[in-house]
Amino acid sequence: MSTTSPTARVRVPRIAGSAFEQARLSVVPRLRRPTPRVPFVSLVVTLLVLGVAGLLMFNTSLQQASFTAAALETQAMKVTAERQALERELQLLRNPQRVAERAQKLGMVPAAAPAFLRLDDGTVLGNPVPARAEDRMAIQERDVSKPRFLDPEPVVVRVPARTAPDPVRPRAGRRGADQ
Repeated sequence: MSTTSPTARVRVPRIAGSAFEQARLSVVPRLRRPTPRVPFVSLVVTLLVLGVAGLLMFNTSLQQASFTAAALETQAMKVTAERQALERELQLLRNPQRVAERAQKLGMVPAAAPAFLRLDDGTVLGNPVPARAEDRMAIQERDVSKPRFLDPEPVVVRVPARTAPDPVRPRAGRRGADQ
């Protein structure tokens, strides 16, 4: 077996003790420099103001777009109504009976026997007869009355008038309010 020497035991604590005293740390007071708070506060306030201004501008642009959309919808409805009215008027003007009435007012008469021209050689097909004023068409008058279900009889309901309450005599339900 090996024996440890007594000097080795004594020597280790002395080395550790001297190393401990050399490596002893001491607390150094920290230098306190006051940090300026103005830049941070100004940054926060600036961001807050910019955020509120951005939200305000965004909200304003949304409202403006909403007003524009509403105006365009109103304009589209007006244009649609005008288009429908023009189509209805066009249908009335294209009515064959109306066209015949206008033609008759202008002095036009229907052709008795039409003739056709062949453009290749210029020959006339058919036996053309000139139109005469006696050959007027019989145009029936338009029925402008409404059907009965579209023009029903009015319903009259008679309701008896109430008499006005006597202003001198108080009502039974308001005794507590009048006293």
